[in-house]
Amino acid sequence: MSMFKKIACVGALVASSMGALIAQEADTVRNTEDGGYLFTIQNSIESTDVKNQYRSGTCWSFSALSFFEAEIERMSGTRYDLSEMFVVWHTYSDKATKTVRMYGELNFGPGGAFHDVVYVMKHYGMVPDTVYTGLNYGSEKHMHGELDKVLKAMIDVIVENPNKKLSTAWHPAVEGTLNAYLGELPEEFDFEGKKYTPKSFLEKTGLNPDDYIALTSFNHYPYYTEFPIAVADNWLWKDFYNLPLDEFMMVMENALENDLSIAWAADVSEKGFSFRDRLAVVPADLDNISVKGKDNENFSDAGAEKKGSAFDEPVDELVITQENRQAAYDSQETTDDHGMHITGMAKDQFGTKYYIVKNSWGTKHTDGYFFASEAYVKYKTMNILIHKDGIPKALRKKLGIK
Repeated sequence: MSMFKKIACVGALVASSMGALIAQEADTVRNTEDGGYLFTIQNSIESTDVKNQYRSGTCWSFSALSFFEAEIERMSGTRYDLSEMFVVWHTYSDKATKTVRMYGELNFGPGGAFHDVVYVMKHYGMVPDTVYTGLNYGSEKHMHGELDKVLKAMIDVIVENPNKKLSTAWHPAVEGTLNAYLGELPEEFDFEGKKYTPKSFLEKTGLNPDDYIALTSFNHYPYYTEFPIAVADNWLWKDFYNLPLDEFMMVMENALENDLSIAWAADVSEKGFSFRDRLAVVPADLDNISVKGKDNENFSDAGAEKKGSAFDEPVDELVITQENRQAAYDSQETTDDHGMHITGMAKDQFGTKYYIVKNSWGTKHTDGYFFASEAYVKYKTMNILIHKDGIPKALRKKLGIK
């Protein structure tokens, strides 16, 4: 996810307190303490604590690792806190190499994708967050503005190649900068009384990176084939399995109904996205929604205060089809904004389906979760990452997934 449109995966600095979800009955909650959306929880998958990416563009790492932490807990009952910055260090390092080889014709920056985490696991392993916090620059929270700009300036000079021949020092210099800001990577470490390397620790978690499948739904490529989504942060040129929208949504429901959560990449820079109200909806009428303020001076209003009847109680939503979904992507109204973690499903008082979404914007003003309507998910999803068991067997066979 990138800053390609209006928003980076930046920690939202929401300004008003929301309080916890208020139980109305044993299985019913409101979106906010006095909210007009009443949700009946259909299923809810165990997840680790909500984290705060704060001022870093690393939502893709936070959300993917939240997803993988839930996978570990599902498979073994063990709860781990994995290191987001271990992933960030490796992706920045390898992205630097590819950017220089491409003469700068690659998006070099903090953004990324879920499959970057799979890539790091396969090539480098994983470590616990307690072993590698990535906070080596005098802050208790992730603040990457300086790091991102320093690295980008370095790569710009290297791509310029002022000596007309690249030195042997440039990549060690990039890694030295990563070490200075995030810390040196551990080659071996102690955890729960035993010694591990990053690769042996990944084995301990029980995760098999090859078990995880990336899916999307667009009609400019043939269905049931793979293609690389053309977004700036797909620097690995990863292929995604392409499904018709109805089957794509069926896979998501099937996964959740079988207690398999979902890593969810979507566009959140929409009028109908209000983190303060714990809602993401696609109102048929957007005219009465007003926006006040922004997260900060550099980023968009995903966490801003929004007013309108759509946040007071359920309203009619736009009917989403494969065609209008595609049109929003082709016109760049839907872009690769943010990575999140879907952990369940609910229905409102009128029976409309919603997805329960875990964010990485901390818990200072909310519990970190919100409800995304089925229409919003249909319309604004870029791609998902799930365990292959979440895909029905007949469809897996059709896609050639073993």
